[in-house]
Amino acid sequence: MPQQAWSKKRERQYEHIKAGLEDRGTGEEKAEEIAARTVNKERARKGEAKTSSRLSRTDISSGRRGGLRSGTNRPKGRTKEQLYNEAKRMGIEGRSRMTKEQLERAVDRRT
Repeated sequence: MPQQAWSKKRERQYEHIKAGLEDRGTGEEKAEEIAARTVNKERARKGEAKTSSRLSRTDISSGRRGGLRSGTNRPKGRTKEQLYNEAKRMGIEGRSRMTKEQLERAVDRRT
């Protein structure tokens, strides 16, 4: 699934991620999808992609995010920074003094 716009480095990265996922028992189709999404997100973060979402550019890297958010018993989801930015966009008052849980409730109430 490597694409024309990908550099040799990104093609190697794609193959490496895909092989690692397949070694862990992920099906080939799913492994290709995850690898392509990961490479595309890294391209967006590094400014190599022509178009990208704001979240792709501002979220923590895929490798770090996976390490932080997987394999734990804590609740997963949006980070406090992401919730704060959503609250700011919505104009929620007092957001700077709110905890992550309070931000989550305030944002979810507004949507």
